Amino acid sequence: MLTQAQLKQNVAQAAVEFTLPFLMPDVVLGVGTGSTVDLFIDALAPYRDRFRGAASSSERSSARMRQLGIEVFDLNQVEAMPLYVDGADEIDGGLSMIKGGGGALTREKIVSSVAQRFVCIVDESKQVQTLGHFPLPIEVIPMARESVTRRLRALGGEPVLREGFVTDNGCQILDVSGLTITDPAGLEAHLNNIPGVVCCGLFALAGADVVLVSGQAGVRQVERAAS
Repeated sequence: MLTQAQLKQNVAQAAVEFTLPFLMPDVVLGVGTGSTVDLFIDALAPYRDRFRGAASSSERSSARMRQLGIEVFDLNQVEAMPLYVDGADEIDGGLSMIKGGGGALTREKIVSSVAQRFVCIVDESKQVQTLGHFPLPIEVIPMARESVTRRLRALGGEPVLREGFVTDNGCQILDVSGLTITDPAGLEAHLNNIPGVVCCGLFALAGADVVLVSGQAGVRQVERAAS
């Protein structure tokens, strides 16, 4: 039986194979963050001469790409990207996701918004029927932490400050457990309108377009149903 590490390696390699047809000298890719994305970056590096570079959602990924010779661009220099490749902490059948376990949710949402397609890479343990088992990360401005906490408790959630963690934007993360998320897009819109919330970790209003899922039988591709 394949280990989770092997499953991650398999889906990272599959993501590179998916990406290769999009690589051209003027192309900038969007790259997310996390352990599976680290493996994707490593597998992508041998092809660095086939594309212009990448825009990253985290300092961690940017540093890894620079070390491997992939040029990193500020997103303000990029007008369009064919793909944004990133992982997820949970993903449901409608390809809505919870992201932000690594704390880069806001930048992930910003970079993905510039890409034509969001390619999510996960192992099969991340697939769920209903989002919410994984605590929902919410990035908050520090002065608003307690006021946002009260609003989240009123929604039935139990927010916990991610102790000792500061985002790349200088903000804090509340991890919210106890939510059963049956309307991901509606909840995302509601949370983003709470004063002091920078971004919530629901990616439902703009979820994944393609998911590569690594399982014991191999990597399968799932595409968002046409609306």
